[in-house]
Order: sequence, then C-alpha cells, then structure tokens
Amino acid sequence: MIPIRFLPRRGTWLIGFVLVAVAVALGACGPAETPTPTPEEPVVAEVPYEEAWAESPHADAESESFVHWDEEDPPEVPVDCAKCHSGPGYRDFLGADGTAAGVVNAAAPIGTVINCVTCHNEAAAEMTQVTFPSGMEVTDLGDEAVCMQCHQGRASTQTVNDAIAEADVGEDTATEDLHFVNIHYYAAAASQYGALAMGGYQYEGKSYDVRYEHVEEFGTCFECHDSHSLELDLAACSECHEDVGQVGDLHDLRSAGSSMDYDGDGDRSEGIYREIDGLQEILLGAMQSYASETAGTPLVYDVESYPYFFVDTNGNGEPDEDETSYSNGYASWTPRLLKAAYNLHSSIKDPGGYAHGGKYHIQLLYDSIEDLDADLVAGLHRIDAGHFAGSQESWRHWDEDGSVPGSCSVCHSATGLPFYLQEGVTASQPPANGMLCTTCHVDAAATAVYTVEQVSFPSGAKLTMANPTNNVCLTCHQGRESTVGVNEATAGLDPDAVAEDLGFMNVHYAAAGATVFGTRAKGAYEYDEQSYVGQMSHPDNYDDCTECHSAHALEVEYLVCARCHDGIETLEDLKSIRNSQADYDGDGNLDEGIYHEISTIYDALYEAIQTYAAEVVGTPIVYDSHAYPYFFVDTNENGQADPDEANYGNSYGTWTPRLLRAAYNYQYATKDHGAYSHNPLYIIQVLQDGLSDLGTQVDVDMTGMVRPGSE
Repeated sequence: MIPIRFLPRRGTWLIGFVLVAVAVALGACGPAETPTPTPEEPVVAEVPYEEAWAESPHADAESESFVHWDEEDPPEVPVDCAKCHSGPGYRDFLGADGTAAGVVNAAAPIGTVINCVTCHNEAAAEMTQVTFPSGMEVTDLGDEAVCMQCHQGRASTQTVNDAIAEADVGEDTATEDLHFVNIHYYAAAASQYGALAMGGYQYEGKSYDVRYEHVEEFGTCFECHDSHSLELDLAACSECHEDVGQVGDLHDLRSAGSSMDYDGDGDRSEGIYREIDGLQEILLGAMQSYASETAGTPLVYDVESYPYFFVDTNGNGEPDEDETSYSNGYASWTPRLLKAAYNLHSSIKDPGGYAHGGKYHIQLLYDSIEDLDADLVAGLHRIDAGHFAGSQESWRHWDEDGSVPGSCSVCHSATGLPFYLQEGVTASQPPANGMLCTTCHVDAAATAVYTVEQVSFPSGAKLTMANPTNNVCLTCHQGRESTVGVNEATAGLDPDAVAEDLGFMNVHYAAAGATVFGTRAKGAYEYDEQSYVGQMSHPDNYDDCTECHSAHALEVEYLVCARCHDGIETLEDLKSIRNSQADYDGDGNLDEGIYHEISTIYDALYEAIQTYAAEVVGTPIVYDSHAYPYFFVDTNENGQADPDEANYGNSYGTWTPRLLRAAYNYQYATKDHGAYSHNPLYIIQVLQDGLSDLGTQVDVDMTGMVRPGSE
C-alpha cells in the first residue's frame, strides 16, 4: 500500500512513490480518467475515505448533474458547465492539467464524476481565493476554497441588473426581452457571504448582512460537512443545540439572537428554516397576484421543472403537469417580477440556506415582498433587535474599510468586547453581522457571562450594578462623552462667543447606563452650581438591565410593570406612568406620564436652541436625529431639517460654549429612548438647566416648571 498522509492545513496528499500511481488507483473513485498502469507502477491497495465518498452526491454517476449531456451532439460537458459537472473540467479550471488556471479551456468528456483527484491535487492545494459571479473576490481561504469554486451560484445582483438594463423597460412593463435569471444550485457560499458576494438580488437603498459567522470552529464547509460523504456532523450540532438527532431536526433551530417573528405567523419559537419557508410562501403569493394584475399573465412555480416559472393556463394557482413544460415557460417578465422571482428561487435552491445565511435570505425575501406590495410586510420583520441587526449601520459602517477600528470595535464588532475584557486593550476587529454568543458569554454554549467587576465611564467614574453580570451591558451602554469632556472642550472660552475650533460633541447612542447612574456617571452635561440626582432606584428588584429587558431580544418586559402600575397592556402604555405630583413641565397637567412631562421640556429646549442660534450666534440651526452630525445650518430658515440641509457638508459649525452645552443635553435625551424610565428626574434636571442657561440670553418661558429636588 502506498503511504498517504494529509497536511494539517491544506489536506494535500504526500505520496510515497509517484502521483500517477495514485491517480490510477483512484479509478475506484469513478470512471477511469487516467492511463492504465504498467506492471512496474505500484497500485494503491486501499483508497482513503472511498466508502464515505461512494455514498455522496459527488459520486452519483447516474444523477442529472453528471448525465445531463449524455444525449447531446457531441456528447460532452460544455465549457460553461464542465468546471462543476465533471472531474476533468474542474482540474482544467484549476490548471492541474497543464492548461491556464482560472478558466475551462475545453469541453469535458461525459461519464465522469467528482472523484478523489478532482480535489486532491497540487493546484487545488495551493488555491486560496475564489471569485464570485458578482466579481467579488475572497482571499486567504483554506480548504473551503475547493468547495466554494462550484457552490457559489452562477448569477448575482449584477446579473439581474444587466438583464434589466438590456431590456430597457419600466419596472412594471412586461416584455419578452426579459428571461428568468437562475442562480443555479446549492449556492451555499453565496448564502454564507451575503452582501459581500451579492448572490441574492439586493435592492438599491437597502443594506444586508455580510458573511455569516456561526461560532468558532464552525465557520467553514468542512467544519460542518464531512468532506467526503458531505453529510452534516449532527453530533457536533447537538453540543449546543438540543434534540438534534437527524437533519430534519435542524429545521427547528434558531439562535437566541433571532427573536423576531419574521414571517408574521405569530410563532417566534419555530426554526429559522420555517420562518424562511413562511416568507417564501408569502412572496410566491405576492408574485402570483402581481403577475395576474400587473404583468397580465398568471404565473405558477415548480422547483423541480426547468425553467421553474410557468404560465398558469387554468388559473388555479398550482403547477399542473400539463403546465410545467419548457414550452409553457413564463415569458411576461417585468423587472420587478424578475427580481422577486430570482430571490425566491435562490432561497429555495440552497436547501441549507437557513444555516448558511438565514438572515440574509430573510432580508432578501422581505425586500422582494415589500417591493411587490408594501402592505404585505405589515407584521413581518426584516431585522432583529439592535445587538443582532446585522444589516444596520451600527454594524455595516466599516465594511468599506475592511475592519472596525479599535476606537469602535468593543461595541460594534462581534469579537471586540471579549478581546477588550480579556486583554484590557482595544484593537481593530473584522466587521460582523452583530453579536455572537461568544461576544458576551465565555463559550459558545452560553453557560456564563464574562465577569466585569466595575466599569469605567467617560467621566472617569468607576461604577458597578447591583448584579455585576449587567456590567457587561454597561461596557457599551455608557456613552462616549460626559460633563468632564464638555468642560475640557469649553474651558476658558467666552460662553457666547463663537469658537472656531469648537465642534458638536456627541454622547453617542443608547447611553442608558450613564442615565441610570445620574450624577455618579455625569453622562449628561451638568451645570455649575446645580445639584443632580444620583442612581435611579426602582422597587421590587427592577433596577438592573436584565430585570427589565430580555437579555437577547432586548425587549422591555412591560407586563411585569402591570404588577404595580394600572393600565399597562402595551409597551406604549409605559409612557403614561408617573410617580410624582410635581408639574415639571408647567403645563398644569398632573395626570400625564413622566414621558410627556419630559417631552414638553425637551421641545422647549429645542425651540430655545434655535432662538439662541439665530439671535445670538447669527446662524440658524436645525436638528435631524438620523443624520450625522445631527445639527445643521437652517439655510432656508424654515425651522425644519430639509433633505438638502441634513448632510455632512452643511454641518453646523458656529458653536458657542453655551449653545454646545444645551445641544449636548438635547442630543443626550434623544439618544436614550428609555431615559424616561432609566432616570427621569435626572433627564428633567439637565434639560431644564439647559433651557434656563439659554434663557440668560434669549426669551425662554419656564413659567410653572418645577425642577426635581426643589419640590
């Protein structure tokens, strides 16, 4: 027997005699593709992994994927198909046959399969990059590069856009110049790489998840599939997921970070596979309605019959046997219908898409439904709660840079927080689709949360929650500025003189931890000679993050509030709660919730900011909470942030210290959406004090307002 071993990294065969001898022996792995050995050549007595390979789809010499061209004239696998549908064609693509690599140079013979030497050769061992149909190139790959060359699909967003551009018709105009675009089969790599590969049809103006990261050691093809039998390693799945005994059980799985009812059926516990299945059903229904009403020709779909979409000649909505023929292929495509059909079919033709990139497929299906009929997405969900909303700006902002810088990575990458907690320093990290289990938990099984004894806030304060487990939350939910920072920036400056080097200071987002601690953290701007409340104390043990918010969905557990507060049936009802008889906003209404007390003062502060900017600074100002850096020049002086004003080039740049302090507090209150619950008295104090300070220079009406602490 010829000794064969595998290199740890690449799986390259080291053969004791000559490569030709191995190739001969490997004839057992499929139809002969090498010359008959001479008596002098040694023969392998036993082929490694032959039994596992023989039962795999790669070895199925009778499957359509290998016999499709047997009756063609000439009987050969054409250049366009040979790369993935014949062993010689794949080696031709690799350049393992001595031809140029990266292209198939000639048609391949029929009667071949994907056998041992197809993938185990020097050219395959040296391959480290894959180029997707979109043109995107992935480099620095390992063994999975061999799989990804074929399991990437044959079309992309660009393919669909090119077809539509060539047809040159309106979105809802049916034309025979458009034809269905097929991604092809088992495009697992396109699913996994999401927006990077653009394997699905990605709608303009939408953002999408990038490469799907599972957990460490389960991120490549071979870490989940046996490389020879191609079977899934279900035993490995069961280490974290309960009740996994067969492949069908995987359909019931969903992670803690997938908490939304994506398909709107009311079931948030069903597996991601079933969520996707529900969206596929909704999308097909939307396509059929659109096809009949807009394209003018009824449509049916049959996943097993090429070209998959057919004319529904009897109008019953089902693909009948006499309809699913090539001659009845659907030919009334509009650009809008084609995009949706491409996404539906792509999601179905990767049977493991729910595991390879489930949220990417959810986003594509949702967007297709919305594009066909926006009313249908009511009750559906495209994204998850913020920690797992991978397509959102908070995670996608650094994609073009290729890494999240150390100044942002702790809170905006999956690996930055554990790196910081373990090493005590920050470093750049790869972009992610949101958090992983291992972002907060010490292992993938999510058995324990990282220990954080105390948290350092931007003010320099070192604080801890009653339950230290919640300190992990505070590490990010603390803001990035404080009273200390604003004072340092404005020290020694005339409070009403425009300072050339003074810019807006942004506390950042969701600084709930700083709000809870009040003056102990000094997250908002606290004015000299004023006193402020400290940490918010709530009764009945509801004073920690995870006692009020679900740890993964982040939803407020508002029903527990009903134990003490009457009339709490929805999240919105929390805004009606108040525990004081003081009229903080001075409107005479002592029945409204504390949220509404804050809202009135908040609006008054914005009005005062605009008045001060116009009358004292001489440059009108407007605010847009969704456009960085939030404050802009009101060029037309209409008091509104118009689309042509809310852009970086029109940023407000004539700041005085007094204006900056008030604007800082206004932004602070805006960016902590739960401030009215986290520490309402603190928020009222800083908003009122900003209003009072501006009132030293412009007319401000604070009649009847009561400052907390002076009741």
